[in-house]
Amino acid sequence: MVGFPLLLIPLAVYNIIVFLMPGASFTDPLIKLPLMSGAEWQVTLSDVLLAVAALLLLLEVIKGARPGAKYLTDHLLSLIVFGAAAAEFVLWPKFATSTYFLLTLLALVDFLSGIALRTRRRALAAPTVSAATASQPARKVEPEPAREPHVDPAPAAPAASPAPAAASVAEQVLQDHAEPRASIASAELPAGGQPPAGTPQR
Repeated sequence: MVGFPLLLIPLAVYNIIVFLMPGASFTDPLIKLPLMSGAEWQVTLSDVLLAVAALLLLLEVIKGARPGAKYLTDHLLSLIVFGAAAAEFVLWPKFATSTYFLLTLLALVDFLSGIALRTRRRALAAPTVSAATASQPARKVEPEPAREPHVDPAPAAPAASPAPAAASVAEQVLQDHAEPRASIASAELPAGGQPPAGTPQR
């Protein structure tokens, strides 16, 4: 939300009195206030405008001190108000008075105070951000464990057939040798089953 430049109010009142009320005087007393000292204080229109402008300047400073209250547009408006007041003071004879000069000076103070507050806020925010960053513990980057090379297991060797026992091999050999002898002996016998005479017995 763009803030309205409050210093524009007394400057606008001064312009209204100059252009629309040419017979009005800024130095004529409006009211007279008796003081405890016995003196009489004569309040003029210039005094009223300056007092109102001082109070409005205080409100502008309070608005600018709030976090995020003053934006760039607000500073630009304050600068425009000061530039217009300074141009009227220099170029128009009716504005060449001490009262209008003080109003213009207050407009300048409004613009400069807004810039100073914004700069101060940035200067305070920068160390806060850096301190918050420094307070965070540094994250340790753990090295990734080295991966072991993947080795395919060797194919299992086919199960060897159990070797035949030595006793069974010996029996097989003896049987192979015994069968031819028996067949030979049966072939040598005659039909009656008795060996011929003179044949040696085995």
